[in-house]
Amino acid sequence: MVLSMYHTKLNLFSWLNISAVEVGKHLYWQIGNYQVHGQVFIVSWIVIAALLILAFVGTRKLSRIPEGIQNFMEFLLEFLQDIAKTQIGEHDYRQWVPYIATIFLFILGSNWAGALIPWKLIHLPEGELAAPTNDINTTVALALLTSLFYFSAGLSKNGLGYFSRYIEPTPVLLPINILEDFTKPLSLSFRLFGNVLADELVVSVFTLLVPILIPLPVMILGLFASSIQALIFSTLSAAYIGEAIEGHGED
Repeated sequence: MVLSMYHTKLNLFSWLNISAVEVGKHLYWQIGNYQVHGQVFIVSWIVIAALLILAFVGTRKLSRIPEGIQNFMEFLLEFLQDIAKTQIGEHDYRQWVPYIATIFLFILGSNWAGALIPWKLIHLPEGELAAPTNDINTTVALALLTSLFYFSAGLSKNGLGYFSRYIEPTPVLLPINILEDFTKPLSLSFRLFGNVLADELVVSVFTLLVPILIPLPVMILGLFASSIQALIFSTLSAAYIGEAIEGHGED
């Protein structure tokens, strides 16, 4: 009896220790009662600063006939407007362009920052700098933000009638419809996190095995995959918002 209780306590203690284990080392900043992930914070603000500078330079001297960086900025805006218009609809898409554009540019900038900048050359007390989207907390936060806009769009468009979608076409589907809203942020966050992490791991392994020339095609492929992931995330976000706006309040 005593031996059994000892083994039970030992197993519980071992489980608690394992649950506290983290993969890799991370730089944390203590701010009050909260811990801030320093690596994600630093690179995120670098990406945000780069995007703000690009926006300022691209719109500083506007001309009727666009050229240079203004031409690129207008092309990018039209591309993102098309995404929002296609997924949300011609009548409601304009107010959602800023969000869809922001989410696309931040994810693209974060992914490219992880793929192009040699962060390993910068030494930190703990861990190393990497793409913010390499951290599950960042991708979950972005997915939850999309879910927040998804619900707010449905409620603002259809009022409380928005919730009638959960019992259509039959109340029997209520649990499945509720579960669907939980799986959307999960799929968004884990898809982005998994692809970015896998890309960085592949490049790291190839760099260790064959440090000259061979990693370059893999890095180029990684840039392409990073762009596709930003496009998928922003397109699905727009599609979810469009689905919520469709609703049934106008039926």
